[in-house]
This record gives sequence, structure tokens and C-alpha cells, in this order.
Amino acid sequence: MLELLAGAGLSTAAGLNAALPLLVLGALDRWTGLVDLPDAWSWLSDPWVLAILGVLLLVEVVADKVPGADHVNDVLQTLVRPTAGGLAFGAGAGSRTAAVTDPASFFTTDAWVPVAIGVLLALGVHVSKATTRAVVNAATLGVGGPVLSAAEDVTSLVLSVAAIIVPVLVVAVLGLMVWFVARAFRRRRAARTGGRDVRSAPSEGTGT
Repeated sequence: MLELLAGAGLSTAAGLNAALPLLVLGALDRWTGLVDLPDAWSWLSDPWVLAILGVLLLVEVVADKVPGADHVNDVLQTLVRPTAGGLAFGAGAGSRTAAVTDPASFFTTDAWVPVAIGVLLALGVHVSKATTRAVVNAATLGVGGPVLSAAEDVTSLVLSVAAIIVPVLVVAVLGLMVWFVARAFRRRRAARTGGRDVRSAPSEGTGT
């Protein structure tokens, strides 16, 4: 069960920032004893792969905080983040970590299953992220976008680390994410309803 939570946390983190969880997995496997990637995923700790992931992380972090560019980035990431989520789930669910010392072989015959689960999880998070960003940008005239982007980066990092060290915390972080998205949409709906009420009030008054 812990390995499934680890995979879910890493793929969800990829839905917020594609490169970050893969970079965390590869770096911890290469330079620490916290992660031991299975043979099929050992390429993630290759120095060239880590360098490429580092560059991709830097590009995404910067682009996601520039009004206008953040929308373009979300469009481009529609394929990248789900792909990264599939890779993160597949690698994370099969790795020995600080919390999972003997990962069970849930997917020995169908190795594509964890990748597919990771793709779906990351895609769902990506869509929620892009939609929420549009709501926040519209409500704050773009000022809130960089702040929200920074919060997403921190959340992605926390999810990645929690998935490896304390997978149970993934449930709490995911719960907070769902609460935040639901709250943003409730506020948007309330603002729209209030705006219609204000616009309709003068017409009702002039009729009497």
C-alpha cells in the first residue's frame, strides 16, 4: 500500500511540475540511500538525464510565473506533465525508499498499468491546475498567478519528498489540494452570482 501512495504522490507532483519529482527521484537514487530505483528506471539517475531535468525544471519554474507565458506553458505541458506522471508512478511504485524497504510486485505482469495510472492522475491535476490558474488570474488581473505558481512548486516538492519518506502524508496533501481547488471554484461561482444580482437590481427598480 505504501508503494502505491508513493507512486500516487509522485505522479500528482508531476501534474504540478513535470520535472521536479523525476529530478528528486533520480538525485536521491544517485547521491543518497533514500531511494533505490529498480533496474528498469535506473536511467533516471544518469548525470545527463539529471542535467536535462534540471534545465526543464528551471524553464518551467520561470515560464509559469510570467503572465501570459504561464497559459502557453500550461498548453505545452498538457502532454509533458501526464507523461512525467506516468514515469514517476512507475518508478516510485517499484523503488525501495526510506519508507518502503520491500516494495511488493503489484504489476509484474502488466508493467504498463502503473504508468497508465500515473498518466491519469497527473492529467487530472494538470487540468485542475490550469483551470484554477485561469480563475485566479481573472480575479486578480494576473497578480495572483506568480504567487499561486510558487505555491504549486512548493506543493510539488513537498509531495515528492513525502512520497519517498512518509507516503501516508500524501493523503493529507492531496486533501488540501482538493479543498483549495473546490474553494477557488466556489468563490468564482459566488462572484458571478453576485455580479448578476447587482446588474439586475437597477432594471427591477426602474420598472416600478
